Amino acid sequence: MKRLITSTLCRLLIVLMAWSPFQMAQASMIGTAQVTASQAQSDRGKVLSFLERQDVAGQLQAFGTDAKSAKDRVNAMTDEEVGALAQRIDTLPAGGLHGWGTVLVIAIVVGVIWWAAGRPGVR
Repeated sequence: MKRLITSTLCRLLIVLMAWSPFQMAQASMIGTAQVTASQAQSDRGKVLSFLERQDVAGQLQAFGTDAKSAKDRVNAMTDEEVGALAQRIDTLPAGGLHGWGTVLVIAIVVGVIWWAAGRPGVR
């Protein structure tokens, strides 16, 4: 009886050892292109969510631009332009700026979008 249990256990261990390399998680290096693509998507999402805010949408309309065209222009911007814009958004204070500071930041955002839309080949 002991021999039967021992041989069964040994066979089970052999099968499990042969099967285990197929069940291990694979880890590998990720390329720079994957990291930059992920960062670009994150930045683009940050700028688009900034444009969805009510106060920003109100200021965009005050400047004569609707939110949909601003989002289209952001989607047409290069990754570097969106990254620079997202970095500016990150440097804003958490509580927001009051008075002319808010108008200045929104004017900068609208200016960058307007500049990006005016470039040839971006539409």
